[in-house]
Amino acid sequence: AGGVPVVMKELLPILHGDAMTVAGKTVAENVAQAEIRGSSIIRTMANPWSQEGGLAILRGNLAPNTAITKPAAIVPEMHKFTGKARCFDSEEAANQAILNGKVQAGEVVVIRYEGPKGGPGMREMLATTAAIYGQGMGDKVALITDGRFSGATRGFCIGHVGPEAAVGGPIGLLRDGDIISIDAEAGTLDVDLSEAEMEERRKSWKPRGHNFNSGVLWKYAQTVGSAETGAVTHPGGKAETHVYADI
Repeated sequence: AGGVPVVMKELLPILHGDAMTVAGKTVAENVAQAEIRGSSIIRTMANPWSQEGGLAILRGNLAPNTAITKPAAIVPEMHKFTGKARCFDSEEAANQAILNGKVQAGEVVVIRYEGPKGGPGMREMLATTAAIYGQGMGDKVALITDGRFSGATRGFCIGHVGPEAAVGGPIGLLRDGDIISIDAEAGTLDVDLSEAEMEERRKSWKPRGHNFNSGVLWKYAQTVGSAETGAVTHPGGKAETHVYADI
């Protein structure tokens, strides 16, 4: 149907078309000859597949620094979900509970300490979502994590919750039974707790330990930033004083 160059050409009004590429040409020059060869596959900006994107950004007292979900993978009747938290401090602990049938319909599975620092490395939770579907719970529970998901994830799954638990984010303060409300349409993720209660819990909070206390993963955990800024280990391009890739 034309491939990625067609998509880029269609998006030129909101892309930096004058940006130089490794081909020695600008972005706009690279895609100038691209043409849509199948409008049933690639739509124009004037006639999109949907007015909303496939992803949604959530914010709230449980995700002050945002979280991400994929409404396109959620049945419409689950775009709004409220349930009791079931908290796990690792992917493995959550998987075992699900496989043992200990997660009930209507609950919100919480997997924390799997973020960039806490993992360390921000593992994906695809095995957990597969286990949920294998138990026939795909449209009966929600899942939130400071880790991430792959593109194959189905169901009401929310990742990249920030700040992550390892740095004292609200997800690390949750307890079993807390009431969590999610609205993919309004873009909200909240827990029914007052700020005073959160502050009280914060006083006794301690980060979970992990087994990577030396070597490259330890170094990574010391320098990595938050998910919403890319989970990178450097200050970013704005801090550069020159460009290594100048042609």
